[in-house]
Amino acid sequence: MRSVRTTHTQPERTVRRTLHALGYRFRLHRKDLPGRPDIVLPRHHTVLFVHGCFWHRHDCPKGTLPVNRAEFWRAKLGRNIERDRENRQALEQLGWRVVTIWECETKTADGLRRILTERMSPEISRSP
Repeated sequence: MRSVRTTHTQPERTVRRTLHALGYRFRLHRKDLPGRPDIVLPRHHTVLFVHGCFWHRHDCPKGTLPVNRAEFWRAKLGRNIERDRENRQALEQLGWRVVTIWECETKTADGLRRILTERMSPEISRSP
């Protein structure tokens, strides 16, 4: 598992490229925020997490539990989900809007653009 990247993954870079093309400017991996969000849009008071479907148990074909050592994986991935929930709650209590983008949603450029536009649009009207 040492080779599994936590930052600058391909899905994350795809989301950053699309956000930039849509005109958003952002910061990366702010250590002072709970969960160290992948992308932070300070102007819109929004954070984005780009989650891998396997590691965060998305409801898609990539989010399945391995057959070998199932109890180990259930506990490990269950803790990831619990940590995600804790971080989301902490960020929301601090007044941040939390958006989650799943790895499987980054596969097509048009689909990702549409998803980001939908999930970000309510925040645009709130920005100063």
